[in-house]
Amino acid sequence: MASLVQPMLADLAYWQETVLRGLVGLVAVLLPTGALVYLFLYKMMSFMQSRLGPMEAGPFGQLQLLADFGKFLQKEDIFPAKADRFVFGAAPFVVLVSTFLLVLALPAGPDAHFIDVNTGIYYALAVSSISVIGTLMAGWGSNSKYSLLGGLRAAAQLIAYELPLVLSVVGVVIMAGTLNMKGIVEAQNSFGVWFIVPQFVGFLIFLVSIQAELTQPPFDMPQAESELVTGYLTEYSGMRFLLFFIGEFATAAVFSAIGATLFLGGWAIPFVDPSAEFMNWIGPLVLAAKMVLIAFFIFWFRITYPRFREDQLQKLAWKFLIPLALANIVVTASIKVAIDL
Repeated sequence: MASLVQPMLADLAYWQETVLRGLVGLVAVLLPTGALVYLFLYKMMSFMQSRLGPMEAGPFGQLQLLADFGKFLQKEDIFPAKADRFVFGAAPFVVLVSTFLLVLALPAGPDAHFIDVNTGIYYALAVSSISVIGTLMAGWGSNSKYSLLGGLRAAAQLIAYELPLVLSVVGVVIMAGTLNMKGIVEAQNSFGVWFIVPQFVGFLIFLVSIQAELTQPPFDMPQAESELVTGYLTEYSGMRFLLFFIGEFATAAVFSAIGATLFLGGWAIPFVDPSAEFMNWIGPLVLAAKMVLIAFFIFWFRITYPRFREDQLQKLAWKFLIPLALANIVVTASIKVAIDL
């Protein structure tokens, strides 16, 4: 976090400060991503399926992540003969940029943040939509029927589930009275209870929506390997495939952290002043623990449930989640007005 290291940056040149901030941002994205891949994809999934998972690379497979990373770096970066080279090559970077922009709005302490804007949650939900453009670019630029169908499925799915995602957050904003993410954390502290209690319905809608936004099972229609090989990823290899992989799990980590901020009090600890100076150091650890808790549910659902049909996926969004989210907003607003009166 940027403001946390401000005293150390005082004597640095602008370019040095920018490089340092960029490195901190890189760590803030890649470290949680690696942790989620190792904890859930390698280990938890294995245990739930009664197998050991990777055990050879390092003690108990702890270096498997580095081994996979090295494997992808060595693979040839193939461009299909008839692909649109620029669109095909740029697509994974567009998806990854969306994730980095999300991290900017995430506070991890009273002064531990990159940016502090009054419309923080609005900004986060807006930039999360950029990934749809990258997915469509991958599907179109590959010049493959499988990829194009996967890209179109992804666009339809992400558009459908962005609505309940946004609506699930409105109840929190009404209760907190602010769009500022630090303000939402402080509002939960003054409220005396995390917003997951009064906004449990909103939390469930948020959880289902981010599962669909990540295109993870049971919402993995855009990548359905039994139907589309791997959908919009079919023609990708090497480093560009790795970038898509990093983008998926990094976005899972960031969305989990946003969920922890909105519904679980963010960096705050019950009965501890969230604005205390030492929370700048403890806060990131607290937020990381809450992030892992929400990510557990995301990967639990991924491992447990079979894939929806396309019609079931759309019906869930349009006929169930959106009406339920609207009802939650009406109830929350009514109670808020009644209390204020």
